[in-house]
Amino acid sequence: MAEPSDDWTGYDDDFLGIPLPLPMTLGDEEVRELRYPRFTVVLEPSRRFAVVTGVNIDGATLHDLERRGMWDLDDRIPAGEQAGPGVYTDNDLDRGHLVRRRDPGWGTVAEAREATAATFFYTNAAPQAAGFNQSKELWLGLEDHVLTYADATDQRISVFTAPVLAPDDPPYRGIRIPRRFWKVAAWSPGSDGVLAAAGFVLDQTQLLDAAMQRAVPPLGAFRTFQVPIADIEPLAGVDLGALVEADVLTARETARPAAWVPLDAPSDIDLG
Repeated sequence: MAEPSDDWTGYDDDFLGIPLPLPMTLGDEEVRELRYPRFTVVLEPSRRFAVVTGVNIDGATLHDLERRGMWDLDDRIPAGEQAGPGVYTDNDLDRGHLVRRRDPGWGTVAEAREATAATFFYTNAAPQAAGFNQSKELWLGLEDHVLTYADATDQRISVFTAPVLAPDDPPYRGIRIPRRFWKVAAWSPGSDGVLAAAGFVLDQTQLLDAAMQRAVPPLGAFRTFQVPIADIEPLAGVDLGALVEADVLTARETARPAAWVPLDAPSDIDLG
């Protein structure tokens, strides 16, 4: 297990060559900003989950390392502010990585091993129904798809991911289980300093509670949608700043489309 280090610099705002600050919460809730190797977790202690995570990915130097890591609490903050092992015992919930294990695993092999091990802190996890976490290749592979598209820029992207911390999420063992997850990937498609971004939402509502009423477009179990980034801001309660204007889904539209775009395969994704 990786030991927290003061040398961990976290998410780099200038990684893409364009200033891109880490998104922050729109509300006044108290948060904890925790830096790890090449990624940062902004934790909302009242919910015990991340409200934002941000990771820098250098696809040109990514390593395909074996899975190695043990889940543990981050001792930089109180255990009571983290959703720890008790949430995942004797049930069908997986510890779902927010920052994927592979994403910060680039650079030297030693650097990659340290970074991937650091993704196993409970601060970087959220409960995901077993079928969702284990079988949704589309959601888990979004970063890889964007990296392939961004090949002309040396495969550098920054990715922001978190659960949607809604007040009506179902209660369970002293927490509320998030029903939806959001992700925004950002890259620079050329040398002119222009930012591009794409936003996505995945929903596990149907599996957690089929009868629950929803205030967003109805989603099926484990459905992934490409959505206007402007829709993610109020849904997730985070300030996505320049990412809204950089949205490739709305860039060619005279008005923001009302509908979300269902994704069944990587070929359905619009990257501009």
